Amino acid sequence: MKKHWWHTATIYQIYPKSFMDSNGDGIGDLQGIIAKLDYLQKLGISAIWLSPVYQSPMDDNGYDISDYQAIADIFGDMTDMEELLAQASQRGIKIIMDLVVNHTSDEHAWFIEARQNAASAERDYYIWRDQPNDMLSTFSGSAWEYDDQVGEYYLHFFGKKQPDLNWENEELRHKIYDMMNFWIDKGIGGFRMDVIDLLGKLPDQKIRENGPKLHDYLKEMNQASFGQHDLLTVGETWGATPEIAQQYSNPDHQELSMVFQFEHIGLQHKPNRPKWDYADGLDVPALKRIFNKWQTQLPLGEGWNSLFWNNHDLPRVLSIWGDTGSYREKSAKALAILLHLMRGTPYIYQGEEIGMTNYPFESLEQLEDIESLNYAKEALANGEDMDGIMDSIGAVGRDNARTPMQWTAGKQAGFSNSDHTWLPVNPNYTDINVAAALEDQNSIFYTYQRLVALRQESGWLVDADFELIDSEEKVFAYRRSTKSASYLVVVNLSDQMQEVKLTCPVKEVVIANTDLDQVIATQTLGAWDAFCIRVV
Repeated sequence: MKKHWWHTATIYQIYPKSFMDSNGDGIGDLQGIIAKLDYLQKLGISAIWLSPVYQSPMDDNGYDISDYQAIADIFGDMTDMEELLAQASQRGIKIIMDLVVNHTSDEHAWFIEARQNAASAERDYYIWRDQPNDMLSTFSGSAWEYDDQVGEYYLHFFGKKQPDLNWENEELRHKIYDMMNFWIDKGIGGFRMDVIDLLGKLPDQKIRENGPKLHDYLKEMNQASFGQHDLLTVGETWGATPEIAQQYSNPDHQELSMVFQFEHIGLQHKPNRPKWDYADGLDVPALKRIFNKWQTQLPLGEGWNSLFWNNHDLPRVLSIWGDTGSYREKSAKALAILLHLMRGTPYIYQGEEIGMTNYPFESLEQLEDIESLNYAKEALANGEDMDGIMDSIGAVGRDNARTPMQWTAGKQAGFSNSDHTWLPVNPNYTDINVAAALEDQNSIFYTYQRLVALRQESGWLVDADFELIDSEEKVFAYRRSTKSASYLVVVNLSDQMQEVKLTCPVKEVVIANTDLDQVIATQTLGAWDAFCIRVV
């Protein structure tokens, strides 16, 4: 298999509105990110996935783009963007841009022209119908919105201000590829591709994901833009199976580097229920089955996977699957060790490396997320109880991931000098912040730093086979083996003592969050114990 830089990289996702505010307006910005590059260099990451900073009315926090080749005023301007690229490059950090091309904002020049001029080329850049069918929006309600000016309905799989693009239009596709080349020429390190599996949609046939022309479009995109460069490309694919992931990421297919697949994230919800019906705790046996499938059915050289617990659309993993009480730090380390020693490219979401948690939301007035607000409106209309609605939003709502980054124990957690931030700062910032983490050599941060370094230094993390080991229900154990070495990873995903049969000789302790001698002596795992040892 040809090795690329991203096989040994760890990627750090930044949500720009919430990372660092440099100008005191309560909103993070590009200069704020620049100011924190030394911190990210200390963590050791290879690249930043930058959530959208393009010009946007911010109806969906930047995932509704009105100009792909301009920067939103709240973040700065193109000069700031070019400085970020240069300053990151000086530190060996690449910038991965968020490519949102399933839809635009309704304020994009293309959609404005499409509405105003029936004879325009832009009219066919979007999807119009005389009558809607019963397809639904991810953000509640119909996926179709009537436009008085046009006299037809347009498709929007997300917000009403996010009309879907018509990828069957060849001219549109090539305009998108030109835009991608604009950013490649700026020196970016690749693209994270938002809901990429929707590009092949055929709404008249009610085909939403993985349409018949999807992979033709991606091959065309590859050849017209990033295929001639050593760039990371990761597609967000909520419905992918290992077989589908191979279609995207097999190097022979010349499509993408890897995918985000979300099968393990599905365990956050009750089976076959909406996301708001969240599960009570983690089904560890199911997690084992899912990770084992993805580690063994995406063979080396025939595909590549991403590894993640958190992103801007998900609750904080510590709050939904870890322990936010006395075992917060230990459970955070355990979850990190479990994930980062598998095959794939790991992604860290801002604040994960210091153990940030969900926000204790008490009212809708504290929320900004369009998905959560639409859900609440629809649930109230259906007679649901407000306490239950807030309980669901507090558990799995997207704003949990979007509260400001906690830098210090000072005003607004060191995120901003403003008296009002766009989302409230989590009140636990006085205990959970970067400054405190850097001072404590046993903090979560240094576990992540060690895991990032291991990824760059240890070839076995790319090459070694994966074998799930039979263990107690709440214990996740697996072996990574090459021809010359074998590594054992054992994690207790609970706060209960667990039996473990550890009779193999320990050649090397790679990483641990516990006293391994005690584990060996008692053949017992303590709460959230986790370690990796070389056994051959």
